[in-house]
Amino acid sequence: MTPAPALRRIRPVLVTGGAGFIGANLAQRLARDGEHVLVLDSLARPGVEANVDWLKAVHATRISFVKADIRDFQTCADAVADATAIFHFAAQVAVTTALNAPLEDFAVNAAGTLGLLEAVRIRAPQTPLVFASTNKVYGALSDLPLTLADGAYAPRDLDIARFGIGEARALDFHTPYGCSKGTADQYVLDYARTFGLKAAVMRMSCIYGPRQMGTEDQGWVAHFLRRIASGEAVTLFGDGHQVRDVLYVEDAVDAYLAARARIDQVTGRAFNLGGGPSNAVTLRHVIAHAEQVLGRQARLELQPWRTGDQRYYVSDTRTVRAALGLPAPLDWREGVARLAQWIGEAGHQPPTDKALIAQPMEA
Repeated sequence: MTPAPALRRIRPVLVTGGAGFIGANLAQRLARDGEHVLVLDSLARPGVEANVDWLKAVHATRISFVKADIRDFQTCADAVADATAIFHFAAQVAVTTALNAPLEDFAVNAAGTLGLLEAVRIRAPQTPLVFASTNKVYGALSDLPLTLADGAYAPRDLDIARFGIGEARALDFHTPYGCSKGTADQYVLDYARTFGLKAAVMRMSCIYGPRQMGTEDQGWVAHFLRRIASGEAVTLFGDGHQVRDVLYVEDAVDAYLAARARIDQVTGRAFNLGGGPSNAVTLRHVIAHAEQVLGRQARLELQPWRTGDQRYYVSDTRTVRAALGLPAPLDWREGVARLAQWIGEAGHQPPTDKALIAQPMEA
């Protein structure tokens, strides 16, 4: 009697924080492309359970979910041991929350990441890992001379004004959030250097797009659009002339997937990932465009500057684009229009219409 053939064990891609905005978009792309994905998330951020429901509705056979905290070492270690690749997004993401609860912030962002790295070192030392860091590792950039002209802050340094902030910029952690994320950032790079892990870091600027549950503390592009659409006031901390480079989420997903594909070439490296100079905008620019897209006028309320807020941050994206072979990013005006359309159609809820579910995220 011929024995039955053994079933092939399916090994997933692990996305920690995969119920969050970027993680959910990445999980969707991976599943759409035929890969199996294990989403590990504590569901601590309000509203993100809708992203899990949406992922399961769109890709029922390719999405698995485990509700777990990144500090749960055993659960994370078991997930790591089976993974073909790891994308690490699980984090406490708000500067204001870190200011109110710095011990919790450190425990999640720094200690949680260190525990994950130990799990990889012990259980899966050859598995690629890409970590979501932040431009806040460069601090408030208060030493950068700026001018305020035409309603926008601009560096006096001509090279920075032309290209943005590069990876050679000295690290300068500000706020508990900057310290916890910066600590995690450095641990990832050191585990690549000291223990030979295949790991890379993305120091992200302002990522935006569908599935973003934007709040006043994090995800400001989506937050602004929701407030304007609902007729509620938009709070500007500072004067609104601060400059950020915004990057549409599908372009960010491209970068993460490219980093995994080229992990042998980029391991141990950190990249500044954002929209770059072509997508550098002020908060007031985004509000003005949102008013046109939504056909509604914004009500603005000004508040004092917040601790550690950067008046100017634009990523120099030349290094990341060259290293990962990335195309030019989507123009921010088109991206904001797409986000506004998604908010109008779906809001915080996962789409239930079959036609909507069938649409790929980048459509």
